[in-house]
Amino acid sequence: MHAPSPVHAAVPGTGNGPPVDLLVVGGGPAGSAAALRALQLRPDARVVIVDAADFPRDKTCGDGIAPHGVDVLRALGITDATSGYRPVDRMRLRTPGGAEVATPSERATHVIPREVFDARLVAAARARGAEFLRRRVRSLEVTADGGGEPVVTVDGGVLRARVVVGADGANSTVRRALGIAPNPPEGLAIAVRAYADAPKDDRPPEQLIEMTDEGWPAYAWSFPIGDGRANIGYGMLRSRLRAAGTTPKAVLHGTLARLLPDTPAYEGTLRAHHLPLSTHRPRLPDGPVLLAGDAASLINPLTGEGIYYALLSGSLAGQAAITDPGPAAGRAYRRALDGELGRHLRHTSLLAGLAGRHRPLMDAAVRSASRRTELYDSLVEIGLGKGTIPAGSLARLGLRRVFTAAR
Repeated sequence: MHAPSPVHAAVPGTGNGPPVDLLVVGGGPAGSAAALRALQLRPDARVVIVDAADFPRDKTCGDGIAPHGVDVLRALGITDATSGYRPVDRMRLRTPGGAEVATPSERATHVIPREVFDARLVAAARARGAEFLRRRVRSLEVTADGGGEPVVTVDGGVLRARVVVGADGANSTVRRALGIAPNPPEGLAIAVRAYADAPKDDRPPEQLIEMTDEGWPAYAWSFPIGDGRANIGYGMLRSRLRAAGTTPKAVLHGTLARLLPDTPAYEGTLRAHHLPLSTHRPRLPDGPVLLAGDAASLINPLTGEGIYYALLSGSLAGQAAITDPGPAAGRAYRRALDGELGRHLRHTSLLAGLAGRHRPLMDAAVRSASRRTELYDSLVEIGLGKGTIPAGSLARLGLRRVFTAAR
């Protein structure tokens, strides 16, 4: 383990100086977006990003950057985050029942290793004026300054801030400090990720999602990066993994190798990570401590997509820190996030519950999407963006849930 960097008085919010306007714990997409938005709104704001690692650093992830995330970055004034990486506009979905769709998407995605993507975002935040401090945050509490205003003190007062954004991932220290329990096993996925040679065939580059009956809902993926490599992986619910009857490592590694036999993982690149799903996201609290991204359980339960949610929630948290500083920040952020994602998250929870109990529904949806481009685009929007179920379909799904509950 590394020792934390010494805290220098030159860094705002340290020592006996005034608290910073915003302290961001975690330098990933959510944390960088929070810093970028705060400084976009108030260029003179005092913003500090704290992370246990230096950048660049590897981050276990599928590396897919949906166009919706690029939209958030563009609104933040960041236009070069995907530079040098070719967009991929095809996605192939296969279900255990034999249904398959491979249609060019309306908008392309990018596949960028997080080692590159995250470092670019941190660099952009620092260029805009954010300070960066390498330190592992272990505790925080809300106290009062000399005038009675709330101040968040970190690690016993080593750092002090008017607002803190916890963007420190699935095992968030900030979330634990708020007394919020982790997701239960049925609301937590575990995935293993590796790098491999990209498939060698004559088809245009495409993202592949291969679903499997084992531990349903579960799937493997292969996403081409564009440099001869692919990001590959396999994930399933922790509750299903526990019931598999063998070690989690054996299940994850073995199933990935079986589902993607033509793209063996590079040695040393297989790494597992947790995905706290939005089906069990906590109610975000009032006050000056906010949660964004994985720390807020903002992972799409249908696809495992989280980078778009991280960028959007981080941006909204940074905005609340500046426009509603102090104790009002939590309520302002919660309302803004619900306005952007509330209906979408409710719909994805409904679909995830139905698909988990009735696997043939996924076969039917994919078969229909293979014949109807507009339905395919709707599925992509629900899985990668903030799409919602059309009203007519929502009514039918609602009735199905009522009938299922009555059995």
